[in-house]
Amino acid sequence: MNADSVPLHPQPKPLWSIHLWAVTAAFGTYFCMYMYRKPFTAASFSEDGGQDWDQKAVLVSAQVIGYLISKIIGIRVVSEVRQDQRAWLLLTLILLAHVSLLLFAIAPAPWHIVCLFLNGLPLGIVFGLVLGFLEGRRMTEALTAGLCASFILAGGVSKTVGQTVLEFTQRSWQWTVPQSERWMPFLAGCLFLIPIACFIWMLSRIPPPNEQDESARSKREPMTSEDRKRIVRTYAGGLAALSLMYLLVTILRSLRDDFAPEILAGLGATVKPSAYATIDFWVALIAMVANGSSVFIANNRRALQASLGVCCLGFAVTLAAVLLQWTSPVSPEGMMIMVGAGLYLPYVAVHTTLFERIIALTRDRANVGFLMYMADALGYCGYVALMLGKNFFFKSSEKAGNIVSWFLTSCAIASAICLILIVIAMVRFSRFGSTETEPTL
Repeated sequence: MNADSVPLHPQPKPLWSIHLWAVTAAFGTYFCMYMYRKPFTAASFSEDGGQDWDQKAVLVSAQVIGYLISKIIGIRVVSEVRQDQRAWLLLTLILLAHVSLLLFAIAPAPWHIVCLFLNGLPLGIVFGLVLGFLEGRRMTEALTAGLCASFILAGGVSKTVGQTVLEFTQRSWQWTVPQSERWMPFLAGCLFLIPIACFIWMLSRIPPPNEQDESARSKREPMTSEDRKRIVRTYAGGLAALSLMYLLVTILRSLRDDFAPEILAGLGATVKPSAYATIDFWVALIAMVANGSSVFIANNRRALQASLGVCCLGFAVTLAAVLLQWTSPVSPEGMMIMVGAGLYLPYVAVHTTLFERIIALTRDRANVGFLMYMADALGYCGYVALMLGKNFFFKSSEKAGNIVSWFLTSCAIASAICLILIVIAMVRFSRFGSTETEPTL
């Protein structure tokens, strides 16, 4: 071979191919992670032990408590971890979660409840590690919208996977209901071990943000303890308003996801395994397009204001869905799509745009993972409190009807409160970044 024909330097990859690779890797990793967290919610666990208390609510609570503790730990871990450490840490966390599902299958009651607590403990850090590969880029909103679409879609698909595994084990292997419900989460996770390993490898190959990215969005570096304290002191008012909004949305979004079968049944639907994935496909599409579009707004201040406007739109849609159900009900599937879209518009906005553009606007030394995990920790504190008190609200024979009524009323009240909180956040952040120049896309 002629030496002159060999290029001295490798040609840089086009940005579109890097972005496509990154969003595929992030989507795939977090989508697969949900298959270690959510399939068990497709089961009722009503026949496992015959307890008077709502066993499913206790199991969900145990997992969410572990998830909450993980979020609190993640405030430090995610903000400090280096890029070269993320992939191996991700793989370790997934394997620990899968082992806990094996223990859930074989442990005697009530120790199986502890196993779901151990399952939630490593999984809460996964999102922040994946997000770290995407933030600080001119295309961050579009990339993160793809990441967020993964957990919206995966919420429904994981229930479909769980219910399909249940039906297969009961029909083909002649397992009893309690036996199939215990083993189903572990078996569902087995199906995704190779895919998630491949997606984590893809994440590890994503190049860091370039100079143009850092100029438009600011450089993202690991934070110190003093950095975290300074951010909280400086932006306390605005961050508090956004965190309280996120708390309410997290509670309602988690309630909708974890008890979708009960809510749909209470609305009068006959649920098929494919129904969850179909509903959440439309929710994901709406939330992804609405929030990902902010990538076309180069000015960080205007992008932040537009994202707060998307949040307002989401709460208006939620209120409209509740009013429709109270006056002239739509189909159960249509109601779940409307409420899901209304809740996920602000929920995804926090993940994709709000914290990303706040850092870009203020140019402070910070990263999205830190702000995201502060809000997440508060949000899951609220959801844990809700789950622990659930048995006082819903009795077994009336559970479906009660949960629908209580869920819709909570959506209406929380949406009104959140609209006020968004106005407060707008006012608090309006005084930062007033001298910002117009960046280029």
